[in-house]
Amino acid sequence: MKPLRFAWVGFHTEGGPAFEALMQAGAPIKGVITLTPERLARRSGAIDYGPLCDRFGIPLYQISDINGEEGLAALRALDPDIVFVIGWSQIVRPAALRLARIGMIGAHASQLPRYRGSAPVNWALIKGETETGNSLIWLAEGVDRGAVIDQTAFGITPYDTCASLYDQVALSNRDMLLRLVPRLLAGERPGRPQPASPHPELPRRRPADGVIDWSRSSREVYDLIRALTRPYPGAFSWIDGQRWTVWQAALLLSGNGTGGAAPPGTVLGPLLSPVAEACGQMVACGAEADGSQGAVVLLELEQEDGTILKGRDLSDQLWTGRAWTNADEHAVA
Repeated sequence: MKPLRFAWVGFHTEGGPAFEALMQAGAPIKGVITLTPERLARRSGAIDYGPLCDRFGIPLYQISDINGEEGLAALRALDPDIVFVIGWSQIVRPAALRLARIGMIGAHASQLPRYRGSAPVNWALIKGETETGNSLIWLAEGVDRGAVIDQTAFGITPYDTCASLYDQVALSNRDMLLRLVPRLLAGERPGRPQPASPHPELPRRRPADGVIDWSRSSREVYDLIRALTRPYPGAFSWIDGQRWTVWQAALLLSGNGTGGAAPPGTVLGPLLSPVAEACGQMVACGAEADGSQGAVVLLELEQEDGTILKGRDLSDQLWTGRAWTNADEHAVA
């Protein structure tokens, strides 16, 4: 039997550990297709495959669109039997799919058929899920609808962020592909059809979607912040006409000493600690399910000019009684 030829398509950090592990294991990956440097610079969580390709002595193709002529030309040049599409945001159209003789295999960071579509890890956090996972599938026409090869589940703790969950996704990609490749090389083609699902596809998230709605419960505000923190563009709000990105926050549940009711977005006062990382500013949120009021503690902020506030510098700000807003009121005025 003719030896199989593999190719790799990806740009996101969730694919890095899997690619490196497969190359170290001797998988016949003949080249990598990734985004151009200009496109990489605009993508959250992007990694540079150049050093890895140099290390393993395989070619790197930098393209703008896997479905465009440059993408199709790269696939033709690699002449693959199977293409691994791991950490890639563009839908692979039929013309590109047909250039893999056996098929293309992708990973989607959810337990399909739930959470089809864009940014499943971010959405899982935003929606307050306590479990998510990762699915390895054969790519087919339609978004995330191919046959499922393998799945991994993992919990979402109150301490997770998008970064920590993508670390788990990356490790599960590695483990599932290491299990799969020997089966592919032995001639197996595992997969089972996905069951029907009533859930709609997730919409794509844009940086502008990160505005904080302080009228939401403290849990919802906290979940949005940790869902959009680095390497994503971050959740943001305005105080005194200045826009700040909120990179880190803590959840202060209702009944834990936040005091009486205050309008959502009101700064309740500083949180002081000998531990610099615990210093911050308490901010009132909207009503909780029981009618009480919760709050979050802002722990790290970044102004548009790059100024970082955290630790004692943040808790020393004289913001008590001032209000965070979800719009630039100076611009509106």
